[in-house]
Amino acid sequence: MFPRPIQKAPQPAQWTYTVALPLALLLWLLPLLGVAVTSIRPASDLAQGNYFGVPSTIALGNYIEIFLNTPMAKYIRNSFIVTIPTVFGAVALSCLCGFALAVYNFRSNLLVFFMFVAGNFVPFQILMVPVRDLTVQTGLYNTYLGLILFHVAFQTGFCTLFMRNFIKALPYELIESARVEGVSEWKIFRHIVLPLMRPAIAALSVLVFTFIWNEYFWATVLTQGADVQPVTAGLFSLNGQWIAQWHLVSAGSIVAALPPVLMFFLMQRHFIAGLTLGATKG
Repeated sequence: MFPRPIQKAPQPAQWTYTVALPLALLLWLLPLLGVAVTSIRPASDLAQGNYFGVPSTIALGNYIEIFLNTPMAKYIRNSFIVTIPTVFGAVALSCLCGFALAVYNFRSNLLVFFMFVAGNFVPFQILMVPVRDLTVQTGLYNTYLGLILFHVAFQTGFCTLFMRNFIKALPYELIESARVEGVSEWKIFRHIVLPLMRPAIAALSVLVFTFIWNEYFWATVLTQGADVQPVTAGLFSLNGQWIAQWHLVSAGSIVAALPPVLMFFLMQRHFIAGLTLGATKG
């Protein structure tokens, strides 16, 4: 059922693994390395066609220029304004919904759970026109609130699936014991279940933060202009009207990638614990 550890594989397979793994890693990192090198390449190199060679000089000033001469700081601020409330909203709703679906066996339990799951299988491209029309009609187009509400609504389905399965794996005897003692349902959730969900909450927060921060499609559909656009939609505007400033776009891409990377490393211990909790027996 599970793959055999490479240490127990035949010797030729171990040699192939030892050679193929660094090559696959290099192939995967090659585009990222190209962006990183371009971010410190001077504009004169790009004008002369030196796209893949060694930079003539190390232009660290590109990172300063994107903050001095472009709206990069505003784009990053917009991303934080949209992403942080979305994480709080989606995770909070999913904790409540997951608790209800995991603990209470009401008649429509599976139907409601299916509705949460089914939303994840709808291709989001077909929703572009109705969602945009809805935001225009309600006055939420090109607003922070419109993006936040939209992302919370669409992320809650996946988050509820995650939380419901996590709570379902918790010992049900804890809840039964609390009910026997006369503890209210809210206090059971607040003081018994919620503390046990901390690893799952941390893992889910990292995932949702990364999803929303890196989201590009809806950032371009539901926003217009630097006042509200997140960093993913604003990066392309770093190009000039007549000149492609790929050194600035690359530097902006590196800066834009730092927040989710830093959050993952800060929450790494909780993230791994949340994903692996209950994966082993005993």
